Amino acid sequence: MAPELIAQQRLGLTEIIERERRATFTDAVAKTLEQSKDIDSVVKTLDTKDYYEAAVFPHDPAFPWNQDQFGPLYIPAKGDKLNVSVQNISLYREIIETYEGNSLEVNGNEILINGSAADSYTFSQNYYWMMGDNRHNSEDSRYWGFVPEDHIVGKPIFIWMSIDGINDGIKNWNIRWDRVFTTVSGEGTPTSYFKWFLGALVLWFGVDYFRKKRKA
Repeated sequence: MAPELIAQQRLGLTEIIERERRATFTDAVAKTLEQSKDIDSVVKTLDTKDYYEAAVFPHDPAFPWNQDQFGPLYIPAKGDKLNVSVQNISLYREIIETYEGNSLEVNGNEILINGSAADSYTFSQNYYWMMGDNRHNSEDSRYWGFVPEDHIVGKPIFIWMSIDGINDGIKNWNIRWDRVFTTVSGEGTPTSYFKWFLGALVLWFGVDYFRKKRKA
């Protein structure tokens, strides 16, 4: 019923508004939400197998992959020799042409690399598969494909938080205190700055408390 009609007839009715939220959960978390009195229903939505998503690597209908149904896929390392054919060349074409500087041509059922027929290829460097931690909201290797080692320029230097069971619901979280605020570079035992962090936190709140007390 239209809101105008409800007001015109002075009916004691409240408009029902459809509310839907999309989020990524584990099955355990979804089951917990189903038990909440504030939630009407929880519906699991997954793209089916053989559903082709054009934005997903390798952007080839011969591999009808999507953000939920992906692979299998071999990630090459330096020195690996892999058989190539018209059936799988779209998976490794960017590596061979763009990252390793070869010419590649498909002539009927034949693969030509640098003008010569080839049924295998040996990789010159390591490749990695980068995955974002926000599932459906991450632009990662599911979309751009392999990442060559010489494209990785950042280095991890610090762990500020480490949780075991982070995907199993907050009730199952177990903080790894020995890893919180520790370094990840260098050799030997990681250096922990957790006590220094706590000390700085106490000092900050102490100074803030006395500053406010003095103003009062």
